[in-house]
Amino acid sequence: MKKLFIILPFLALLLNSCFWQEEAKRESIAKGWSPKTFFAQAKEEALSGSTDKAIALFEQLQAAYPGSKYALQSKLEIAYVLYKGKDYDQAIDRLNNYIKLYPEHFSTPYAYYLRGVISQDKSRSFLDDYLTDSAQRDVNSVRDAFNYYLALIDKFPKTEYAEEAKTHLVILRNILSRHELFVAIYYTKRGANIAAINRTKFIIEKYPNTPSVPAALHLMARNYDAISANILAKDARRVLKNSYPSYTPHYSLEN
Repeated sequence: MKKLFIILPFLALLLNSCFWQEEAKRESIAKGWSPKTFFAQAKEEALSGSTDKAIALFEQLQAAYPGSKYALQSKLEIAYVLYKGKDYDQAIDRLNNYIKLYPEHFSTPYAYYLRGVISQDKSRSFLDDYLTDSAQRDVNSVRDAFNYYLALIDKFPKTEYAEEAKTHLVILRNILSRHELFVAIYYTKRGANIAAINRTKFIIEKYPNTPSVPAALHLMARNYDAISANILAKDARRVLKNSYPSYTPHYSLEN
């Protein structure tokens, strides 16, 4: 037992020594690196999937060459590495900080755009293409993405990223309107007809021209029927027939 107590501290000392030797070796190698070399090495680590090493090198680059263009770019690279590692919240925090520090830099539109992409991906599931629908889950990150893209278009309307953002907005509007439709259907199933009617009105007013509008009108009429508001039900069906004459209900009120 005494030998064990003697060996354990020795092993700890040996491991600690190896660790610091390795750190010293890494620092000695990095000490003479140019900003470009630092950046290239960090990118290589990121591509190989070594997230922590990549971020450490990007941060060393910033400390060693704070005024270089590579140091500035590395801030965006860290956000991207965090995003690819699915650390969405930290990635967005980094981008928010970048936007705050460099509000007018030529690379800032990209930071706005990446923020939207990250929030959009945060709401996705790998099953969405097969079984699930992101509109049926919590859509807070979808709303965040929508607002991030709007901020980009407002701040940098003439950039290529703003044009890309407009495409994403169409997709996100459809998701948000579909989410409201699912909520309206839920209320209808529970007999909360007034709440369901208010949701369908919200879809029509907030998300016009989305695919959920005809379903919202149809559902609105059914809920008006349930509360014996016959004239309002007739009006909803008239608008549905005039605006979407070929509409066929695709939702179900079965539990």
